Amino acid sequence: MLQVENLSKTYGAFRALRDVSFSAQAGEVFGLLGPNGAGKTTLLRVLATLLRPDSGTATLAGHDVLRESETVRGLIGVVNGGMGLYDRLSGREILRYFAGLYGMTRAQADARIEALNASLDLESTLATRAAGFSTGMKQKIVIARAVIHDPPVLILDEAASGLDVLARRALLDFVLAYRAAGRLVIYSTHVMSEVEEVCDRAAVLDRGELIAQGTVQGLLAETGQTSLERAFFALLQARALQDHALQDQALGRAPGGAA
Repeated sequence: MLQVENLSKTYGAFRALRDVSFSAQAGEVFGLLGPNGAGKTTLLRVLATLLRPDSGTATLAGHDVLRESETVRGLIGVVNGGMGLYDRLSGREILRYFAGLYGMTRAQADARIEALNASLDLESTLATRAAGFSTGMKQKIVIARAVIHDPPVLILDEAASGLDVLARRALLDFVLAYRAAGRLVIYSTHVMSEVEEVCDRAAVLDRGELIAQGTVQGLLAETGQTSLERAFFALLQARALQDHALQDQALGRAPGGAA
């Protein structure tokens, strides 16, 4: 479903991505982990056709994200923290509007809205104007908007941020159901418990490079840790120690910094 090969992206002298490669398949939730500044959002923006990489390729369902960007945009749904809503429109009006942008008829849009209502528990959100939304209501509509056209790939970038426990539970259940229907979900988050619950596999980025990938159990076994949070820190620490050793070698120092 998704194939990423040697993606690199720089901003001036800063290398946000360095030869990142991985694949993700239909019917799975693929986690994307890393500290702030690791390159996660840059990678997701490339996959969403919002940024052009300096080198490398990414294909989604066989379509190149650069050469076939218009086709790719019809195959994805994107949720991130920076997406606004039209305050004067109700939840239902927002969803109908975006359904129309995807070429759906009013009948198709309403049928899809009812299906999303059943899975996301939209209810009063559909009749309320966006100006009166709580954080949870807003995020539900943002997610519903992203999947109104039933895309085979859903990209979630910190989608649970700011949600209360009930809204967060609804989101995670929706992610699992979306995967079960044979679609791919790319799930980027800082919350390791969410990854442990919903992700089939995960990749760890640090300073633009992919330093580990595998199942949650595989990452635990690789690091000898009992929780994903501990495994995550162990991977970052191992990477830092490796970098220090390389710096010492380049400067002709013994390990530990001795001359």
